[in-house]
Amino acid sequence: MYFNKNNATSLALFCKVVDNYGDIGICWRLARQLQQEHQIAVTLWVDDLQSFQRICPDVVVGVEEQQLAGVTVRHWRNQDGVFSAADVADIVIEFFAVDIPPGYIAAMAECNPHPVWFNLEGLSAEEWVEGCHTLPSPHPRLPLTKHFFFPGFTSKTGGLLRESALAEERRQFQSDPAAMAAFLAQFGVTPAEMASLKVSLFCYPHAPVAALFDAWQDGGTAITCLVPEGVAVEAIQAFLGMEAKAGAVRTSGALTVRVLPFVAQPDYDRLLWACDLNFVRGEDSWVRAQWAERPFIWHIYPQDKNLHHVKLKAFLQRYAAGIESLIALSLRWNDASTADIDEQAGWPALWSPFKEDMPEIARRSAEWQRQMLANGDLASNLLKFADALRSEEAKN
Repeated sequence: MYFNKNNATSLALFCKVVDNYGDIGICWRLARQLQQEHQIAVTLWVDDLQSFQRICPDVVVGVEEQQLAGVTVRHWRNQDGVFSAADVADIVIEFFAVDIPPGYIAAMAECNPHPVWFNLEGLSAEEWVEGCHTLPSPHPRLPLTKHFFFPGFTSKTGGLLRESALAEERRQFQSDPAAMAAFLAQFGVTPAEMASLKVSLFCYPHAPVAALFDAWQDGGTAITCLVPEGVAVEAIQAFLGMEAKAGAVRTSGALTVRVLPFVAQPDYDRLLWACDLNFVRGEDSWVRAQWAERPFIWHIYPQDKNLHHVKLKAFLQRYAAGIESLIALSLRWNDASTADIDEQAGWPALWSPFKEDMPEIARRSAEWQRQMLANGDLASNLLKFADALRSEEAKN
């Protein structure tokens, strides 16, 4: 074995922040897991330290190189640079097809053996992913081959990002009502609000938050909506009637909205675990919601020509098959309704059946998690494939 716990292995992970927190969120989780569970010496190159700092408060903006949780973090300032073979890691990962420095690639070609080179792609439930997973892509000029590695929802993909202790940590937390209450109390959540339907809200600015709030405040169920600071600011401020800063709170009808500080990743996991329903966005929080074993609604990152709707429907076909209320609410939340959905249906008409189906959706969440666990975890699967590639190279 080349890349295991008994060998000193280095890995470079290149990340450009496009979706504010999703890209760096995924890369930071992966970097920590590779270091902590597999003893890989990881260098994380990231271009936006400010976004990184929101999910990891220990990040110091303006510092070019720093050690965080055993990971070397490098501020990636430009696309070029001078590198030697000694600077190159054993495994090189470019996240979501970023262009790593040409000088680094040139240095990779000088290495013997060459590093294992991956393009770690974004998560999708589309069927074509299985056919593209692990495909080689030879460099047009240099003696290097990059391989595509796709996270996914089947055994023919790389699986989902998941730490080995995550399921047990979640189970212990969710089986301890006092721990959940104490966690939420630090954000001002009262005992009465603990008894309400607790919803976390993380979405893009264009989400129809105001319309959903109208349905909630006029409904018969007490709902406490917990929103991280900086999310859906215009809609939240309109409801609050004040600045949407951490600590702000207002109750109108059946709905209470609380603004939370932006928390580090471990506390965001606990927030998902402590809530009854989670609205999530992008990729990182979407994956964490799937491990939370709670009902969730996904707000997908928008793409030109509504290509994201194809991805959304592919996931719903796998995850929500037969649960029409979940499909209908998800499509409307993403402005992706079809002829099968009454375009004129108001939010109360969408919310009411969804709320009634939440116990069924929770059961589906547990079943889905068992299915995903059977696929292994992304980090381990990636290292296994890297080892297979290095073994094949050694034979040749």
